[in-house]
Amino acid sequence: MNDRLVSIASQFALEGEILDIIPVGEGFINDTYRIHTEGSAPDYILQRKNGNIFKDVPAMMENIRKVTEHIRRKVIAAGGDPDREVMRVIPTRTGRLCHRDEGGEHWAATLFIDDTVTYDRADSPALARMGGIGIGHFQSQLADFDEPLAETIPGFHDIRHRFAQWDRTLSLDAAGRCREAAEEIGWIEARRDEMLAFWRLVEEGVIPRHVTHNDTKISNFLFDRRGNVLCVIDLDTVMNSTSLNDFGDAIRTYANTGAEDDRDLARVGMSMEFFTAYTDGYLSQHARELSEAERAYLAFSARYITYEQVLRFLMDYLDGDTYYKIRSADHNLVRTRAQYRLLRSMEEQYGAMCEAVRELNAKYIR
Repeated sequence: MNDRLVSIASQFALEGEILDIIPVGEGFINDTYRIHTEGSAPDYILQRKNGNIFKDVPAMMENIRKVTEHIRRKVIAAGGDPDREVMRVIPTRTGRLCHRDEGGEHWAATLFIDDTVTYDRADSPALARMGGIGIGHFQSQLADFDEPLAETIPGFHDIRHRFAQWDRTLSLDAAGRCREAAEEIGWIEARRDEMLAFWRLVEEGVIPRHVTHNDTKISNFLFDRRGNVLCVIDLDTVMNSTSLNDFGDAIRTYANTGAEDDRDLARVGMSMEFFTAYTDGYLSQHARELSEAERAYLAFSARYITYEQVLRFLMDYLDGDTYYKIRSADHNLVRTRAQYRLLRSMEEQYGAMCEAVRELNAKYIR
């Protein structure tokens, strides 16, 4: 057993003696471990938070505390199990929400939720619908949340912020790639005004801001053995923004018929079947809380978030691949083209997407 990890874990108010600490998951951003304890004491999750991405981990943990305590009250009021239906942050022995080690790294602990099922991807419409139920229920639980939240990642999904970065990238041309990517740059510029017009509605409050998860992939839901969504996890990016961001990013990932970095663009497109399934699940939980403006732009949000991802992959390619991990010299360009193909598929099916949203809204707000 790693003595350093035991020393770090011992800083938290855990029950029982630590028997073992083992790695969990692939660790793309944070390093995650499961703490096994003896006897009837519960197990725990220990995480090293990535300070390169999250510049103010204590503020991030305060966001998580506020949100989980709000959901916990809702779960208790509904007669549910608050130790299984919502994350529980374990404080340090001195009452802090995270521990800072001798190297300046921040660590946090949560209660491990046992006897659950997780999925790496939504590989069926039925599972996509359950993902929609999960995030729709999460947003519904937080619809009346009114406490301030810190902006843990400044400018996240803010296209005006992204365009400021984009314009700097074009002016610098740090990797000397702008000329060869002239066509792809044109894709971004052709849609600039449309995307800014959408974001202006958020800035002006026409589209309201709520609590958003900002990482809605299916692996961030715990399911019970009956296949029902039990708990939403990985709340590091929880912030205030438009709830449409969560919906749009989910469609970008759940409904893509190809891979995010697919070289075979013939495989890439948006599945209307998966779009409709996810939307049905989402609106079954959250339709009544959405404003008219949110309903009107639900389908567009998928185009907005996918466009943003095209921009971000292309911007990183033009910057010389400084942000995303790459497996080949053209990896970010491949990602750009695959996401653009997905965007074009959404644009081609946009009328059908809007019609599906209208029909499902009518189904749940009669």
